[in-house]
Amino acid sequence: MDRLLQADKDAYLRAMRAEVDALLGQVVEAVNSAPDGNVINGSELRVRDVMAELRRRAFEQALQMRIDATEAGFSPSGKRGGGKEAKQGAGTAEQSEPQRKD
Repeated sequence: MDRLLQADKDAYLRAMRAEVDALLGQVVEAVNSAPDGNVINGSELRVRDVMAELRRRAFEQALQMRIDATEAGFSPSGKRGGGKEAKQGAGTAEQSEPQRKD
């Protein structure tokens, strides 16, 4: 696997839309629940944390979708050198180790 495939932009946007809405809802809740006269100090840290969570989730989702797109197109047997498959347990006497009798 030399190169990652591109993530589908529309699929990414669909996947993230619900998360964005939920996190932005938390932003407005933080601002609305802040005390009058202290709105900025009362909500700023919570809004910062929510936005950091959005940034993390958005980045993770994009990375995962790009990896998934690449893995979906990967065939484990597609690029291997030919030859017959080895059977499990098949080996020569030279390769096996003697067993203890106890």
